[in-house]
Amino acid sequence: MSEAGGGPGCGFPVPQRAPWSLVAATAALCLVSATSVWTAGAAPMSREEKQKLGNQVLEMFDHAYGNYMEHAYPADELMPLTCRGRVRGQEPSRGDVDDALGKFSLTLIDSLDTLVVLNKTKEFEDAVRKVLRDVNLDNDVVVSVFETNIRVLGGLLGGHSLAIMLKEKGEYMQWYNDELLQMAKQLGYKLLPAFNTTSGLPYPRINLKFGIRKPEARTGTETDTCTACAGTLILEFAALSRFTGATIFEEYARKALDFLWEKRQRSSNLVGVTINIHTGDWVRKDSGVGAGIDSYYEYLLKAYVLLGDDSFLERFNTHYDAIMRYISQPPLLLDVHIHKPMLNARTWMDALLAFFPGLQVLKGDIRPAIETHEMLYQVIKKHNFLPEAFTTDFRVHWAQHPLRPEFAESTYFLYKATGDPYYLEVGKTLIENLNKYARVPCGFAAMKDVRTGSHEDRMDSFFLAEMFKYLYLLFADKEDIIFDIEDYIFTTEAHLLPLWLSTTNQSMSKKNTTSEYTELDDSNFDWTCPNTQILFPNDPLYAQSIREPLKNVVDKSCPRGIIRVREESFRSGAKPPLRARDFMATNPEHLEILKKMGAASSIDAEDGLRFMQEMIELSSQQQKEQQLPPRAVQIVSHPFFGRVVLTAGPAQFGLDLSKHKETRGFVASSKPYNGCSELTNPEAVMGKIALIQRGQCMFAEKARNIQNAGAIGGIVIDDNEGSSSDTAPLFQMAGDGKDTDDIKIPMLFLFSKEGSIILDAIREYEEVEVLLSDKAKDRDPEMENEEQPSSENDSQNQSAEQMTSISQEVDLIDQESLEESSLNSHPESLSPADTDNAASVSPSEQNSNPAENHETTSLDGECTDLDNQLQEQSETEEDSSPNVSWGKKVQPIDSILADWNEDIEAFEMMEKDEL
Repeated sequence: MSEAGGGPGCGFPVPQRAPWSLVAATAALCLVSATSVWTAGAAPMSREEKQKLGNQVLEMFDHAYGNYMEHAYPADELMPLTCRGRVRGQEPSRGDVDDALGKFSLTLIDSLDTLVVLNKTKEFEDAVRKVLRDVNLDNDVVVSVFETNIRVLGGLLGGHSLAIMLKEKGEYMQWYNDELLQMAKQLGYKLLPAFNTTSGLPYPRINLKFGIRKPEARTGTETDTCTACAGTLILEFAALSRFTGATIFEEYARKALDFLWEKRQRSSNLVGVTINIHTGDWVRKDSGVGAGIDSYYEYLLKAYVLLGDDSFLERFNTHYDAIMRYISQPPLLLDVHIHKPMLNARTWMDALLAFFPGLQVLKGDIRPAIETHEMLYQVIKKHNFLPEAFTTDFRVHWAQHPLRPEFAESTYFLYKATGDPYYLEVGKTLIENLNKYARVPCGFAAMKDVRTGSHEDRMDSFFLAEMFKYLYLLFADKEDIIFDIEDYIFTTEAHLLPLWLSTTNQSMSKKNTTSEYTELDDSNFDWTCPNTQILFPNDPLYAQSIREPLKNVVDKSCPRGIIRVREESFRSGAKPPLRARDFMATNPEHLEILKKMGAASSIDAEDGLRFMQEMIELSSQQQKEQQLPPRAVQIVSHPFFGRVVLTAGPAQFGLDLSKHKETRGFVASSKPYNGCSELTNPEAVMGKIALIQRGQCMFAEKARNIQNAGAIGGIVIDDNEGSSSDTAPLFQMAGDGKDTDDIKIPMLFLFSKEGSIILDAIREYEEVEVLLSDKAKDRDPEMENEEQPSSENDSQNQSAEQMTSISQEVDLIDQESLEESSLNSHPESLSPADTDNAASVSPSEQNSNPAENHETTSLDGECTDLDNQLQEQSETEEDSSPNVSWGKKVQPIDSILADWNEDIEAFEMMEKDEL
């Protein structure tokens, strides 16, 4: 994410036109000074343990990369559950996620410079030869301009940068003659037509073969793009211009950045999430540092580092000041409205903001970086991985985790800046979690749901491009790397570009075009990073003192700053603002307060907007409270040993797996298979978990029939062939309208694709044992023994063959699109002939369940106590009832607040946010 060093200077004045060799030298001095302070007060990790962990990272990379090359290449990505390649058009569409795939061996190109960083120079040379021989960039496929730039163009440039470095050393790549650079130039020209707009902002997608707008291009009709999509081009495009001398690439990328800067909201100096590429109007007016904006800020600062143009630093500093004024609520980073920056735009955070502490390290602002990083680490310790989105009270909002590297990235840069061994322990935890929960025989599988531990058939290219690079560098000493990492800057995809590009082919004017700045308070904004005596006081426990208050922030406290509170008003004796949860439609005082909102003053207006937001969220939460979270079916017998976890729908009757011990047993098919009458094979299902097919009778009737036959549990498999949890909302089995207390066994529901995995396993192995639980459990010791690195290759190959043989006919288990995950609240459509009754629930709708776990319940209780204390302190005269129905609340709001249509639409838009 950011430069390997600590920043452009470290209390040492750096001239505005300083050669970047001087910048790198002063940055290195920063790190030496910082490390000497920290290691004085902390117990360092031994050299032996660091080497052991570094070797473990190498073995993990070999496992991922080797399986990609064996089972997937030349496809773009590996599908690690079914041990095959993901080819665009041959698998069910995943929507925008597939726009990264261009039939150009994406994972191989994205991994090129990782091979060199990990000292795999021979493998790098072989990989470059494969790219030159096999990769075609002229495919008739529509790809994302943003993803193709950072992954493919960046991968080719990073590979070229290290190829010429190795050639200069004289041992490897002696045959190399800029072939990767020529491919990068070819790709650059293919992307240029995307910039054919009046604004200079690029179209979000382009056809590699036909470009834009032509009928055969199948793209060019889009009107919107995200800020990061248009603002994350300058490093790769400028590097391409500097390497080749073709100035057109840098010119187009600069024009896009200039336009975004001019369209910033002038009073707040913030930018929105999406913008119209033709008019420049903001489409989504919320602003944060996560999805949709993140790398725009990153590239402003890094463009200054790489290109030496002061205007980029000034723009970054202006934005950074706004971020710290409005978005930063330590340790949280919450989105706000660009026109009303004191008003939070959402009450949840997405996983992509985990890069920001690393960017703050490059900026030199260490304290908030430590705070946010520690908060994120506490979330990881709670869920094993960072969920795609989580709420301000640290519940899961979006449960997926596609093995994102941003947190590892920030961990590495914080360790580089502080030398604190604590961050080595954080990295060790990441390694353990990846091996324990994500590792499968054919690679590493993304987490479909961090709550249940279920997997999806996905291993993105960025996992190899970034995760292993940052983890290896975290534990590596300087002598472990064959080149000086300080001579390079990392792109957002962790590709390496040499700093010497700043003095090569400088064709662009360095005139400062930035204007209309607000006055900034930060005295460290000029041309140096803060002095180490400011960053690192002589107290060796400085970082620990920052982290300590946050140790229990996830489990035991309600962090300050989650809700903006006018503390000045509290201290002066004024009443706190009316909260949605306290509102009573029959309370005249409450109605009078509503009438004043938006009319009396700017403070009342802010209270009114906050109240509206809370009302919308409260309504959504009340609809979700009756919904159950997903369950897990984990195959624990040979050769799976718990490595395959299937997302299952719960039942509203039978044994509640969240309150009782999991059920473990072998599976057996019932006869009749629909389970709608007395079983004719009771001896086959006695003491086992019965498999039954959906349809022809009620779920409860099926449960009673298999229970009477002696089954200890039941799995209902959907009769709709091809159905999958990827494309359908979570299915929840309801009762039959009668008393179901007589059903004592657990019942779970699997869609057809997930169910076929178990059925295929039965055909292959006959004896298949599964675990029914609320969350995937740790793997069997037998499996752990088989996965020791010493015998990894043998067991891996054997298990891979076995897994492949039972999965030939199983389509991929994809990630639900985040839009579906956040929006899909409609019940699944049931045909009139289908007599099964069910409640259908989207995965995002379970995360607000107050009974999700005991920790959440206790957290809510403590937050309620805090609110009660605040009410007592402000001498609230009248108690409010929490049991008021939503129907009573909504009517007066519609009549009193009719003038707030614009803000209501904005809140509704936030409900439709997608990463």
